[in-house]
Amino acid sequence: MKTIKTLTQEAIALLKSLIETPSLSSQEDKTALLIENWFSQNNIPFFRENNNVWAYAKHFDKAKPTLLLNSHHDTVKPNQGYTNNPFEAIVKDGKLFGLGSNDAGGCLVSLLATFVCFYAQENLSHNIVIVASAEEESSGENGLNSVLKHLPEIDCAIVGEPTLMQLAIAEKGLLVLDVIVKGTASHAAHTNEDNAIYKALDIIKWFKNYKFEKISDVLGPVKMTVTQFNAGSQHNVVPAECHLVIDIRVNDCYTNEEILKTVQKHTNAEIKPRTMHLKASSIPISHSLVQAGMALGRKTYGSPTLSDQSVLSCQSVKLGPGETLRSHSANEFIFITEIEEGIDLYIKILNAFLIVL
Repeated sequence: MKTIKTLTQEAIALLKSLIETPSLSSQEDKTALLIENWFSQNNIPFFRENNNVWAYAKHFDKAKPTLLLNSHHDTVKPNQGYTNNPFEAIVKDGKLFGLGSNDAGGCLVSLLATFVCFYAQENLSHNIVIVASAEEESSGENGLNSVLKHLPEIDCAIVGEPTLMQLAIAEKGLLVLDVIVKGTASHAAHTNEDNAIYKALDIIKWFKNYKFEKISDVLGPVKMTVTQFNAGSQHNVVPAECHLVIDIRVNDCYTNEEILKTVQKHTNAEIKPRTMHLKASSIPISHSLVQAGMALGRKTYGSPTLSDQSVLSCQSVKLGPGETLRSHSANEFIFITEIEEGIDLYIKILNAFLIVL
């Protein structure tokens, strides 16, 4: 049995390798191989579909509930502000720099180390399955959502995202709408009472001012934002259509379907949702998984950012080393001590949660 210190050192080494192996969303095949090698080196059987890799703890029992450990190994594209090589793992002043170090490589390797620690333990109250998922950053078809059909029913989950090891007990869902406002095309010199752009202004005003009645105790209100506007091709032609894109962050009081019906009711336009499955998630503060974290001094909060929680139907908590404000930033980094603390806290939380029968 490896010591926690050894597992931590190996996890940090794996993170360095992950950083130096490009894994843009939907192009994670080489980092999937690194994760396969991690399982092989620890004598753990694993499964893979596309670029998702998963494994079960040794003493799986169908009669027991199942805990999912999940984080992702894909990254966004490095932004133009980088002064470091985004694909070089650089350690400086206690920081490990590199693309994906904070989001969410540090979380992933910390969960992998934790899983190894519990892999062979017997008589636990829950089964454990870990999934290193792909395509999280792009909400792609071949990410965690595609793997769930292969897994047993999941009762609860820890989703590894940078939260400074605080407990995100709720997460807003995402609904993106393409809105087409139709009018009548005409020459700009002529009177036109059916100008698509003018009609769109009223719709934009509605999105700006409408307030959904239910406000979540943890996530606050639903937030709707017009993020794109496109119409017209030349100065003297009134266009027949105006196109809007609406970003809606949904709290845990509403389903995406309920939000869509409200929008359709109040807007005279063609509404096309890009996706409906990125739903809000939450877990009661009374849940034993949350209580285990709180007993270790962890605070609870609601997260406005999206993660693989959005495709889970079970109760889940978002928890991991690193800080969300560093995600997608230039010269992204995670503190080495954050990984050490992350592994330590994950293990302590699971020791409290996975009651030995």
